[in-house]
Amino acid sequence: MSGGGRPLLALVFEAPEACRTRLLAQGFSPGHAAEIAAYLDQSTDIAPEFDAIAQACEARGFGFRPVDLGEAPTLFAAFDPARTLVWTLTDGIQFFRGSTAPALARLHGISTFGSDDSLFALCQDKFRSGAVLRALGLPVPPAGLSRDGEWLVPPPPAPDGFFVKPNRLGAKIGIWEDSRCRGQAEALSLSRRIFAAYRDETVVQAYVPGRNIRASFLAVEPQAGAERLGLSIVDSGGDFQTMTDSLALSGAKGTEAAAMGLRQDPRLEPVVATQPEADRRIRTHAAKLMGALGLRDVFSLDWRVEGDGTVHLLEFEVCPGLPYFDFMTYVREEWGLGLAQAMAEAAARKFEGQAASA
Repeated sequence: MSGGGRPLLALVFEAPEACRTRLLAQGFSPGHAAEIAAYLDQSTDIAPEFDAIAQACEARGFGFRPVDLGEAPTLFAAFDPARTLVWTLTDGIQFFRGSTAPALARLHGISTFGSDDSLFALCQDKFRSGAVLRALGLPVPPAGLSRDGEWLVPPPPAPDGFFVKPNRLGAKIGIWEDSRCRGQAEALSLSRRIFAAYRDETVVQAYVPGRNIRASFLAVEPQAGAERLGLSIVDSGGDFQTMTDSLALSGAKGTEAAAMGLRQDPRLEPVVATQPEADRRIRTHAAKLMGALGLRDVFSLDWRVEGDGTVHLLEFEVCPGLPYFDFMTYVREEWGLGLAQAMAEAAARKFEGQAASA
């Protein structure tokens, strides 16, 4: 069932509507359920690329099949594990369920494209992932953890105040204009607000000044390392991007905003152009992450860089937004390819590597 004996690339996605329906059944308000489910808009945003991805895969001698996460258990059991490659589009352990896809693939002996499957859960828990990153010697801002206004782990002193965000939500969900605050009382107030809206714990991280950097990576060539990272300073017009900003750039809302002439993508500026030392430091740290943590194939990293080149790692993402402007800009400028061609070429090289090692 894997494309008539040919290799097959299975791209697994979790649909936002399925997530929204599940959250409504759990008692979330319609508005908050929609906000949370918007994290999965990548699956709808990439759908227009499916035909182009299929054609690019066909040109390289293998098939392509988008797989809804709900169908994955049945389909994985039917796929030929020797000829199938699973690429998971979204992660998640609490509100989202994408981390089950690489685990299911491993259960069925199917190879995966992407990072070590344990990272699909770790990256969605900001407090625990921060602890792991600090243990590896990465420059991660210290943080505390609270639940509904009560400290689970008090934060260390922070002379520049705190940045407060949900622990297990992505896409800037739960980040508001006042998410940067000065004292612990304000942080705990935000914790209560986040818990009331999303039932999530809250990371209270020491605020670090600087500009936002996105590091994007896709191993179009199997041996690609940190030298093929795309490092861009992201200027969205503010100190940090809020949930409202994020929603305006993705999914149906982003499409509507663009049609009305209201959408304006943040400006991307190569880090090396203005801060070459920061570029060097980030690549050094990224190489350590790839070697020690198991990041590979496709991922992104969020950083802050100060004027003197000091860098701070905020978080890592094993399922970057492939159809979004920053990642598509990266594959075009770094690899000279469109998204569909880059994905197909990366998968083709993975199949070649599997055949050579068989």
